Amino acid sequence: MHEATLTIGQLSERSGVAPSALRYYERLGLIRAERTGGNQRRYARTELRRVAFIRISQQVGVSLEEIREALDSLPSSRTPTPDDWAALSRSWRDRLDEKIRLLGKLRDDLDGCIGCGCLSLQRCTLYNPGDALAAEGPGARLMLPREGSGAA
Repeated sequence: MHEATLTIGQLSERSGVAPSALRYYERLGLIRAERTGGNQRRYARTELRRVAFIRISQQVGVSLEEIREALDSLPSSRTPTPDDWAALSRSWRDRLDEKIRLLGKLRDDLDGCIGCGCLSLQRCTLYNPGDALAAEGPGARLMLPREGSGAA
């Protein structure tokens, strides 16, 4: 085992992630640890980058399953290169752009909605009189992209 490894406490301190969360990430296969003879976890310093990726991805609403799939696309036999990370980024670009668009729409629509008392129900993207949009599926149907249209 290389001397530049981190204990779970060190990884926690450096990453800002609780040890319990790190153990959970390891159970899910998001990060990897080697074990000492005394069965203590030791993390390669490269795991710091993976933990940072996990944290920022979660903060923008990416599920742990999607994060695991993305991390599984990185090479396991070597430290990922900038090109490896760029390829992962490209694979998420369209999804992230759509998420940014939806967040902007939510922000803009709610700016006019919060505190208005819904005096303008004809234009409200959250109003669904008589549950008329139920046949289209669950959720805020006027705000979410419609099936097959790619746009809200």
